[in-house]
Amino acid sequence: MKRPPAPLLDVSGLTIVRDGTPILSGVSWQVFPGEHWVLLGANGSGKTSLLAALTGYLMPTQGDIRLLRRRYGAADWRQLRTRIGIVSSSLRQMMPDHETALDAVVSGREAMVDLWGLPTAAEARAARRLLKSVDAAALERRPWAVLSQGERQRVLIARALMARPRVLILDEPCAGLDPVAREHFLQFLDRLGRAPGSPLLVLVTHHVEEITPVFTHALLLRAGRVTASGPVRSVLTSGNLTALFGSRVTLSRSPHGLRLAVKSRTRRLM
Repeated sequence: MKRPPAPLLDVSGLTIVRDGTPILSGVSWQVFPGEHWVLLGANGSGKTSLLAALTGYLMPTQGDIRLLRRRYGAADWRQLRTRIGIVSSSLRQMMPDHETALDAVVSGREAMVDLWGLPTAAEARAARRLLKSVDAAALERRPWAVLSQGERQRVLIARALMARPRVLILDEPCAGLDPVAREHFLQFLDRLGRAPGSPLLVLVTHHVEEITPVFTHALLLRAGRVTASGPVRSVLTSGNLTALFGSRVTLSRSPHGLRLAVKSRTRRLM
């Protein structure tokens, strides 16, 4: 009898308390090969703390995190962390203005910022392949300072892929993009998730409109707790999202994607 696949990422009973305040409470989450996930929640729901725990920057008060069957705390977390790539606004702000797109991608191999020295020929070839794969080959020699927000996001994805991660976390990647740039980026993200050998994608957002068809599963977080988890079709419902955001909303689906409508509150003005 064939054994079921082991989860790539296994979070069990994760609890984080700081200064007596619970930030995450009993979060459990399993991610299996072939799945792409959305982590959805309002501001203050615990998304950022969960990401910090997954990348080894925030130690749990209770619970376990296992990546590729290896547990944080029992294995070298610095080595495990390289198996999770992350693209975030904080990283975008850390990149030096003078660094070219090619050097920015090369620096991802060791997860360092501001590359020292010249890349080897092999590193430069690998970086060029990745820039091409994210539709950014023409940006190779451009300094970071002159790249648009959308271009920077693609370069950062190529940078994260340089270390060959098994999981790629995209932390609100559309923040700061205009509507056209956002649509182009989401189309690219959908293609990336369908490409052979793509890492497992985790999109962190609070906008359902950014959830493209490539995402198969969703985890909903509210006040540090999981309110729903599972396949997108069953988890993303008007009822679940009303509970998630604490306001009456209606979710609609169309060939153009998802849309969330907030029901207005009627108030007497006089």
